[in-house]
Amino acid sequence: MAGSLTGIYPGTFDPITNGHTDIIHRAAKMLDRLVVGVAVNAGKGPLFDAKERVAHVEEEIAALGNDFAKRISVKNFDNLLVEFAAENNATVIVRGLRAVSDFDYEFQMASMNAKLNADVETVCLMATDKYQFIASRLVKEIAIMGGDVAPFVSERIVRRLLDRVKRPS
Repeated sequence: MAGSLTGIYPGTFDPITNGHTDIIHRAAKMLDRLVVGVAVNAGKGPLFDAKERVAHVEEEIAALGNDFAKRISVKNFDNLLVEFAAENNATVIVRGLRAVSDFDYEFQMASMNAKLNADVETVCLMATDKYQFIASRLVKEIAIMGGDVAPFVSERIVRRLLDRVKRPS
């Protein structure tokens, strides 16, 4: 699409949380096209493989049930974020900020990405109040320890998490 504004929302999405879905929905309102980039990131030891995470994100986007979903695609990537942005003709990187502690990391990443490709801007969206405390890492830990993750992820993801972390009786 010539003249359209395309953004990338990158992450590992292991698992995708209600906070991620909220950022996707809000970013899609501002952009003509949004590509959710699922980082392969095997070094982080993901609970779900990249193909599963893409499928989970696609299901959550489909569940949004609005016209925004038509302008959102989901792709794996395992290269530099600015390279992935260029491959997708994106000029915006969307990042979510949950707390002040996220700002330092995101500021460094935005600065480095700007040095690598000055044509790509980073836009940070503040997490909605009810999602500020949600982190995939914590959701996984809660699931592994047998806690209730239902307040943090959709019912679809709850089932997948519980199936994945089943502990022997």
